[in-house]
Amino acid sequence: MRISSLISFVGFAIVLVATFCPLAHFLAAQRTIYQVNQPYGIVLLLISVIGIIGCVFSNQGVARLMVWLILALIALLFIAALFKMNSYFNFIPFHLWSKALNSKIRFSWGWYTMCAGGIIALLGTFAKKPTAIKTTAKTD
Repeated sequence: MRISSLISFVGFAIVLVATFCPLAHFLAAQRTIYQVNQPYGIVLLLISVIGIIGCVFSNQGVARLMVWLILALIALLFIAALFKMNSYFNFIPFHLWSKALNSKIRFSWGWYTMCAGGIIALLGTFAKKPTAIKTTAKTD
């Protein structure tokens, strides 16, 4: 396995682990991606597994495609989470109460893990192919 494939492998493994990390919390309740949107979490999990398989079998094309898909899905999930966090308690008829409760929802450390894994996997796909080292035989 090449070094670039190993770096991508580590990035995909971090994204795989990050799907089980908390993404948001409200007071004392932690929410993972599977509690927020289970099908979306399974799609992220499957894409990271396909990326890992692409790294193991040294298929740079598959790994690069999976990295771009993961980064796009993470960005889409972040935007959706921002919209959801700002309107989660809008069913309450009192505007001040809903605004106060919406401000209590916070992002958690799982986002850092997920983004870091995607960026590490992306860095692994940008590495160039190793060049062959020419050796010369010395004759004395």
